[in-house]
Order: sequence, then structure tokens, then C-alpha cells
Amino acid sequence: MSDYVIRPAEDRDLDALSAFSRRTFVETFVDGFGIPYPADDLEAFFQKSFSPEALRPRIHDNDCVFWIAERDGQIIALCHAGPNDLPHEDAKAGEMELRRLYVGKEAQGLGLGTELLKRALAWMEERTAGALWIGVWSGNLKAQKLYAAYGFEKVGGYGYPVGEWIDQEFILRRAV
Repeated sequence: MSDYVIRPAEDRDLDALSAFSRRTFVETFVDGFGIPYPADDLEAFFQKSFSPEALRPRIHDNDCVFWIAERDGQIIALCHAGPNDLPHEDAKAGEMELRRLYVGKEAQGLGLGTELLKRALAWMEERTAGALWIGVWSGNLKAQKLYAAYGFEKVGGYGYPVGEWIDQEFILRRAV
């Protein structure tokens, strides 16, 4: 077992968190899945989603949790959960969503993704009597299989913007 620490993200982490988020997105979706995002779309998405200015309000949102895992002072994974905002007709106020779960290449195989998922599920369950939700890229079969093992089922889909590019995402739900 590798030694790492899981803790809430703080302002001092913003630059490293931004860089890690960009890197893992590229590793996963561009290098791993070969999605040919146009450079301008990718940069627009990074600014909107992963810039320190975009991340700051997320780590301070009292209705959310934003954990990082670090080893030797380096971020190796992140997990973000909060109130559901996925576009589904059955979604109800007060239900919770796993918004992001990223594990860097250097930390894959450590069980860290599963550990963060379990922590996020427990955190979300404590805060709602309703369903739990996850949006996942339609081509990420490994993630879909993991979420299915925890009781999530596909209940819909939507277009997720990466700049002007639109990814096809599945909406997963675990009913109460």
C-alpha cells in the first residue's frame, strides 16, 4: 500500500489542482480515449472548469466536498461531490452528485479511486434521503463498470460541453 493523504482542498492547492486536473483530463480523454478535441475548445474548457479562479469557489462551497489525495506533497487524485445538477427529469432538489473523480496515472492501481468513491458515497448518503447521481462519458466503460458495482444504473444521457465540442455523457443514478 502506498502512503498518501486524503484531505480537503485548500487555497494553497489551487495552482497544483489546476495543473493536475488539466493533466489527468488529457491523460484520460485525449491520450487514453483518443478524443480529438480542437485545441481552442480544450483551452476554453480548461479555463472554465480547471483554472484556479474556477476551482476556488468549488473548494469553498459549503454544500460540496472537494478532496485531494497527495503523496510526497504532490496531488495524485481528486474527488468532488455536491448537490445534483445533472439534467434529468427525475432529479429532485436535495439529491447529490459525484461530479469528478480523477486519479493520475502514477496512482492508478492503488485502490485510491475506489477509496475516494466510497468516501464520496458515504458523504452524499449522509446529506440526502434521495438518489445519488453521476455523469460519465459514454465511452468510459471501466468507470461505468465501477459505478454499476456500487448500484448505479444508466437512466439517461446529455451533451457535455468541452468548449464548443459536445461529449455524449450517460447519466447514472442509484435510487434510494
